[in-house]
Amino acid sequence: MNPLLDFSGLPRFEAFKPEYVAPAIDALLAENRALIARLDADPAPPGWDNFAAPLEDAAERLGRAWGQVSHLNAVMNSSELREAYNANLPKVTQYYTELGQHAGLFGKFKRLRQAPEFAGLSRARRAIVEHTLRDFRLGGAELPADRKKRFTEISERLSALASRFSDNLLDATNAFAHLIADEKELAGIPADVLEAAREAAQQDGKSGWKFTLHAPSYVPLMQYAENRGLRELMYRAYATRAAEFGKPEWDNTPLIAEIVALRRELAQLVGFPGYAEYSLATKMAESPRQVLDFLDELAAKGKPFAGRDLAELTAFAREKLDLAELAAWDIAYASEKLRVARHAFSEQEVKQFFPETTVLPGMFRLVESLYGITIKAADAPKWHPDVRFFDIRDRDGNLIGQFFFDPYARPSKRGGAWMDDAITRRRVASGVQTPVAYLNCNFAGPVGGKPALFTHDEVITLFHEFGHGLHHLLTRIDERGVAGINGVEWDAVELPSQFMENFCWEWSVLEPMTAHAATGARLPRALFDKMLAAKNFQSGMQMVRQLEFALFDMHLHFDFDPRGSKSVAALLDEVRRKVAVLFPPAFNRFPQSFAHIFAGGYAAGYYSYKWAEVLSADAYSLFEERGVLDPATGDRFRDEILAVGGSRPALDSFVAFRGRAPRIDALLRHSGMSP
Repeated sequence: MNPLLDFSGLPRFEAFKPEYVAPAIDALLAENRALIARLDADPAPPGWDNFAAPLEDAAERLGRAWGQVSHLNAVMNSSELREAYNANLPKVTQYYTELGQHAGLFGKFKRLRQAPEFAGLSRARRAIVEHTLRDFRLGGAELPADRKKRFTEISERLSALASRFSDNLLDATNAFAHLIADEKELAGIPADVLEAAREAAQQDGKSGWKFTLHAPSYVPLMQYAENRGLRELMYRAYATRAAEFGKPEWDNTPLIAEIVALRRELAQLVGFPGYAEYSLATKMAESPRQVLDFLDELAAKGKPFAGRDLAELTAFAREKLDLAELAAWDIAYASEKLRVARHAFSEQEVKQFFPETTVLPGMFRLVESLYGITIKAADAPKWHPDVRFFDIRDRDGNLIGQFFFDPYARPSKRGGAWMDDAITRRRVASGVQTPVAYLNCNFAGPVGGKPALFTHDEVITLFHEFGHGLHHLLTRIDERGVAGINGVEWDAVELPSQFMENFCWEWSVLEPMTAHAATGARLPRALFDKMLAAKNFQSGMQMVRQLEFALFDMHLHFDFDPRGSKSVAALLDEVRRKVAVLFPPAFNRFPQSFAHIFAGGYAAGYYSYKWAEVLSADAYSLFEERGVLDPATGDRFRDEILAVGGSRPALDSFVAFRGRAPRIDALLRHSGMSP
C-alpha cells in the first residue's frame, strides 16, 4: 500500500519513496473532485453532517499526504524528492484554487450560514463556516470566468516561484565551503566548532577544517574568528547567496520582481488595492497604515537605544580592537568582545552549561508543571537517525499529543527553525484523533561522542518552537479547521512561541536544566546574573533590525509599485535610512535570501513577530505578577490561549486570559526601553 494513502496512524516514513508521491496525490485529487461533484449535485439542504463534514474529511486526507511530502522536501531534500515535489505542486495548487473558486460550494456554504441550523452549531463549527466564506471571497469565488482563470494562473505561478526561491537558497548555501589547512588562520574559534569543522573535512576525505554557510558553522566563526580576512570572506559568501554573483540559475533577483508583481495583480483581481490589504484580511491588524504606525512607534522608541548601542560598539572596536572602521563582518566579532569586556562572560562560556541532555528534560519539566502534562520518549517511524519522538499525556495518563524532534543541521535540510503539523486533533468515528507535530531546528550536533551543546540563544530558539508545538498539541478543539494553530490569525500565531522565550530568563527554570559539559556543575548564580545584566545588550540594534525587515515587507506589498522606476533594493535602502543604524555593504543581497516573505507565509506579515511580541510580553507579565511557575496561571493560559485554537478571535482569547486589552509596556520593559 502507498504509505501516503495510509491514514490509520503516524506517517510511515520508513516506507516512503519519492515515486509514491504522484500516484498518491493523483488518487486523492481524483477522489476529492468526485466528492465535490457529488456534494454540488446533492439537492438536500446543506448541513454540517451531510456537507461540511465530508469536505473536512477530504481536506484532511490531502493535507496529511501532501504535508508529509512538503515536510520531507524541507528536511531530507534530494534531487529525486525535489523533482517529485515540484512536479506535483502545480496539481495541488490548481486543486486548492479550483476549490476556493467553486461557485456551487460557495453557494451551499452561504445557505448553511443562513439556515436555522447554523445557530445551533458549536462555536468551532460556526467559526469554520465563517472562515470558509471569507476564504471563498479571497480565493476568487465571486469572479467571472475569465478573471477566475487568471487568478488560477497566478496562484500556480506563485507556488512554483516560492518553491524555486527556497530551492535556490538551499542550493546556494550548500554550494559554498571554505577549507582551511593552516591552523594559525583559526585563532579565536572555539574548540568544539573547530572539531566539527575537522570532522566535516574528514567526511569529504580531506585534511584541515571545513567551514560552510550553515548556521552552526557560520555563526560562531563570525563571532569568534580573529582572522578578519576570513570573516570578510565568509560574510561576503553569506550575504550574496542566491544573487547575481553566483550561478545564474540560482539567482532569486528576477523571482522577487515577479512574485511582488503577481501578488499585487492577484489581490487586485479580488478587489483589494494591493497585496498588503489582501494579506491583512485574515489577520488581527485592520490596515497597512495601522501596521506601519505600530512599527513607526516602535522605531521611534527603539532607534535612540540602537544609536547608543552602535556608538558604544564603534568606540570599543576603535579603542580596544584597533578597528578604525567597523565593517559588516566585524559586528558579531566586536559585539562578542564587548559583551565579554562589559559583562565578563562569553557565549562560549555559557554554552558549556547547556548540553542537550539536560536542556530538553528541563524544558519538559517546565511545561509539565505549568500545564499538568507528562512528556515521555516513544517509538515511531523516523526520516533520519537523529530524529526523536515523544508522547504527551494528561494528568490521568491519557495520550493527548505526540511530536517529532529533528534538532541538527545537515545539507539536506533547509535553514532556520520551525514547527509544522503532521496530524491535527479532531473528533472521528473512533474517538478523538491525537495531534502530532514536527519540531525542526538547525543546531550543531554532537561532536566526538559528546552531547550537543546549545548556546543560550539556541535554548531560546528551542523554547520558541516548542511554544508553537504546544499551541498545536494542547488544543481541546475537536474540529480540524480551528484546532491548534489552524484558523488563528497570523499576527497572533507567534504569541505562544514568544511567550515561552521568557522562561529562558528565569533562574528557577534555567538552573535545573544546566550541567557543565566537563564537570557536570550547575550554572553558577553569578554567571546567570551576568547573563541577566546582559539580556538587553544591543537590544536597540536588534529591535531596529527586526523593524527594518517588517517595514520593508509591508511597504513592498503596500505602497511599492513593482512596475515603477524604484527597485526593490532602493526601497530597502529607503527603509534603512528611516530606521536602521547599521548599513550593510553595497554587495549585500539580503532580499534574495528573505525566505520568510518570498517562500514562506510571512508576506505582508513579517510585522507579526513584533505584534505578537506585545501580546506575549503582556501575557507573561501576569505570570510575573503571580509567580512564573504558578500552575493556576498556567492552567488559565492553556485554557484561554492554547486550548481554544482559532475557534474565536485571538484578541478575545487574549482578553479572556489577561482580563484586559493588550498594552505595549511589558515589551518595552523586557527590552530595557522603559523610563
